[in-house]
Order: sequence, then C-alpha cells, then structure tokens
Amino acid sequence: MHLATRLVLVGLVAIPSTSAWAHAVLERKEASPDASYRGVVQITHGCAGSPTTRVSVTIPEGVVGAKPMPKPGWQVTTTKGAYAKAYPYYHGLISGGVKTITWTGSSLPDDQVDEFTFFSRISDAFVPGQTVYFPVQQDCEKGSYSWSEIPAPGTSVHALKEPAPGVRIVAAQSVASVPTHTYTVGDLRISHPWSRATPASAKVAGGYLSITNTGTEPDRLTAAALDGASRGEVHSMSMEGGVMKMAPVEGGLEIKPGETVTLKPGGYHLMFLDMKAPLKKGEPVKGTLTFERAGTVAVEFDVEGIGTQAPAGEGHVH
Repeated sequence: MHLATRLVLVGLVAIPSTSAWAHAVLERKEASPDASYRGVVQITHGCAGSPTTRVSVTIPEGVVGAKPMPKPGWQVTTTKGAYAKAYPYYHGLISGGVKTITWTGSSLPDDQVDEFTFFSRISDAFVPGQTVYFPVQQDCEKGSYSWSEIPAPGTSVHALKEPAPGVRIVAAQSVASVPTHTYTVGDLRISHPWSRATPASAKVAGGYLSITNTGTEPDRLTAAALDGASRGEVHSMSMEGGVMKMAPVEGGLEIKPGETVTLKPGGYHLMFLDMKAPLKKGEPVKGTLTFERAGTVAVEFDVEGIGTQAPAGEGHVH
C-alpha cells in the first residue's frame, strides 16, 4: 500500500478525518457550487524512502481562477489554457485560467511533512451529488506516484491503485442560516468581522474581515478594539527564511480607492491582546474599528471554531 500524498482543501465544510489506509484524501470532502476553494496539498511521505522533488496538481474543468501561493525554497509554475466554456466569476465571465500548478526546485525528505497551497473557485457547473477530482502527481528522486485514477460509474474508489482525491458537491447553506454582517463608515464597507474561539488560558485572539473602499481617496485602518481585550493592533504575517514572522503594521493598513482588503488567517489580521476571558464559538463579541479618514465604527465579531480558516458561508476571496 502506498502512503504518499494527502490533499487537504481547507475552508469548506468540516468532516471527520479519513482512515490512515487511504492513498490520497481530501480532509474536507464537501464543497458547494459558486464558492471559494482553498487547497492545501499535504505531502506526508516520499516514494519508498526517496525524497519528493516535485508536486503537481491538475485543476479540473469547472474549477476556475486558480492561483498558487508562493512557497519558500520552491519554484512555482503554472500551465494556463482556455476553459471548455466561460464561467460566471466575481465580476463577470472567465474563459480561461490555470490548468496545472507545479512546485519544484527543492527536496522534501521521506520522513518529513510539508504543504503546498492554492486558491480557486468551484463554479456553478457542478450540482449537488457530483464529485470533483483533483489529480496529484508526486515525483521523487527515485520513483513517482500519479494519484489520477477516477472510478467508473458504479465502482468503488477503494478498488483503484492510485486514486485521484475527490470532493463531493453539496447544496450551499441557506442564506438565512449564515450570519453575515456589513457595516458602513464614510466610503468604507466592512464585511463579516469574525474571530476564532480561544482556549481558556489564551491571552490573545485574532480578528478577520474584509474592507472595501468605494470612494476616491485612500484610507487606513489604524486601530481596533474588542470587548475583553486590553488593546488591539493591526498585524502582518510573512515568511522570512522559512520562518513565519508577525509584526504590527506601522502607520496603519492602507485601503486604496476601489480596492478590497481582506484580513484573514496567514495574512493581514487584527491581534487582540491581554484577553480577560476566552472567546466561545457562537457567542459574538462587540468591538470597534478606527480609520484615519472615516473615523470609528462599532462592529460585532462572529466567533467561529478553533482552527477555522474562513467564516461560515464565505465565498468571495480577494
């Protein structure tokens, strides 16, 4: 039995973990049409002891707007082409884009684990009940695995030697069941502030949201506050020499005219310090955001589960 590649698509509907016997799996196996898709390809083993030197993911027809995330130490390349038809996208139709994403130029030892990330969107070409397959090619110094086999109708994926990871399409949540909040201050539109639940002993919490500048002048997010925290800061997160580093954004975070800036895990975010009590899933917390030109606006942060990568119902990623 080969144990090589696990493909993890994060930010959709959580499901139980898959058994260890699987060749390649989708940790979150359910997705909805017309929704964003954050894929994390997790390589857990090499090829019979040989280190992995190349990872390539095929983006299937109907999954559009794919973009890879740069990875320190690896070179990322893409192959682009025309789609079979034009698909609805955020601000119109899209008729072509990335077909494959490949990471090369480094070496992942057999006894180590690493991740390769991309963003994309599931189009409305899929309907509930279908399965979308993402073939993964893993090449090593000696040997390779081609996780690309797709089961024929009526057959089981477990009978395949090197099955392609798949995700099942399910109906989207009812809009009424997904709490979303939008606030306006000056020329700024603030969408869905949220945070993660925190352990009882935690003294810090993160804050996430999207800000759209509908005006003609730039503005800056300079401060934030949350009930139960002594202070709030705007932070950036970056990779330096393979090490993740976080630091306050000096002078505030700029939002240019016509631009949407998204604060999210792994990027720009709010950091709330000296928390007096833990945040609990499902219990919103009041706070404020302060801008250089627009002033201060009161908001409410939804609290999602620990480890959540995107708020419930999130579908538009910039």
